[in-house]
Amino acid sequence: MSLFSSFILIFLCLFCLIVCSHAISNSFSVELIHRDSYKSPLYNPTQTEFQKTINALHRSTNRVNYINKRISFTQNKLESFLTYDDGEYLMSYFVGTPPFKVYGILDSGSNLIWIQCKPCNICYNQTSPIFNPSKSSSYQKISCSSSRCKSREEDISCSKDKDSCEYTLDYGRGAKTQGDLILETITLQSTSGSTVSFPNIVIGCGHTNNLSYTGKSSGVVGLAIGSTSLIKQLGSSINERFSYCLIDYRNANQSSKLNFGDAAIVYGSDVVSTPIVKMIGNNQTDYYYLHLKAVSVGSKRITYSGFKLKGINASTHNIQLDSGTTVTYVPRHFYHRLESAVKKKVKLVRFHDDSGSFNLCYNTTSKQPTTKQSNFPVIIAHFSGGDVKLDPKGYFLSLYEGIECFSFFPIKSDLGIMGNTLQVNYLVGYDLKNNIVSFKPTDCSKY
Repeated sequence: MSLFSSFILIFLCLFCLIVCSHAISNSFSVELIHRDSYKSPLYNPTQTEFQKTINALHRSTNRVNYINKRISFTQNKLESFLTYDDGEYLMSYFVGTPPFKVYGILDSGSNLIWIQCKPCNICYNQTSPIFNPSKSSSYQKISCSSSRCKSREEDISCSKDKDSCEYTLDYGRGAKTQGDLILETITLQSTSGSTVSFPNIVIGCGHTNNLSYTGKSSGVVGLAIGSTSLIKQLGSSINERFSYCLIDYRNANQSSKLNFGDAAIVYGSDVVSTPIVKMIGNNQTDYYYLHLKAVSVGSKRITYSGFKLKGINASTHNIQLDSGTTVTYVPRHFYHRLESAVKKKVKLVRFHDDSGSFNLCYNTTSKQPTTKQSNFPVIIAHFSGGDVKLDPKGYFLSLYEGIECFSFFPIKSDLGIMGNTLQVNYLVGYDLKNNIVSFKPTDCSKY
């Protein structure tokens, strides 16, 4: 082989390597693990199905209480604090060089990626080993003079000794995580078996994590819209796109998928897209607010009213799409009309929940008028941009075998929270370049 031919061959190999590497980083999927899966570090094999359902409901209640109690409209600035709890879906990934495996709770309602780090001043009980930044060659502290340290997105400030940039996330009631803001390499394991690495990702390295009531994961992976979220930091490498397909929680041992880049594109004639709406009066549009116009139960259409802040009618952003909340919460006045419509349609025998957790339950083993009749009515969410027919597995949850309970709940706030069970068996795609969320009916167990 001539020298010229050898040069051409080497050039083509390098070109192919570059192209293939770009293709992997632009289009890949990772596994999502439900917290009740045997693969999860939060897995408790002694829990019954009843306990799993009740615990998920309690986690949702805690989370929504914090979302609504800590939202205040002061001097045209909206401040929102979210509680950190055990979460519902986790993602394994690698931090540092050499790669060190960690488990992060997926949270579309927060920005910063953070993990527990050695040395620990205070650390909660973590099942997997805790990351030691001193053993990573790619670890870099962020200086006080860095533009990243001057960000007001999170509680970021310079350390007292002016040596490094620090973060503090306060989740309320004394629960918080504090530590260094650092740059590290994050490596994701694709479901195809390949890996893709992203250097210089800003993460919180938590040395004081006063979260004793929480579970055993390594920390949180923020998927919100702020600049420190995983999505915004991966940015153009994934075209600011991600999507997920969540499997019914009843099949928790099966894995769901989180897609990035071109793999996250949601397309087809049955796709419904709706705008991501900016919060009025809020300079930090970090969360995924949608405009829900109405909900239909069968032929009964119920208008969904807007979110109000001190007399401002912000009806275009009246519900938050949240991966960290299990069930769905709507304003009380709307809930009562919704529940009434469901009661009129369901012909099953009512079941009283002695635990007091659910308002409306039915015995699905009770006799049906006809064998072809569905147990539950068709419920459609009418968003700005299109209608989404909800999966009954998302709005009725199993309390016991043969007992199904309505998974909508009333709250005092005018801001609703669309939980992850209502997103079951939908491919949900987020396109932050075009500011839209798309829904495509999908059997996520086969996706």
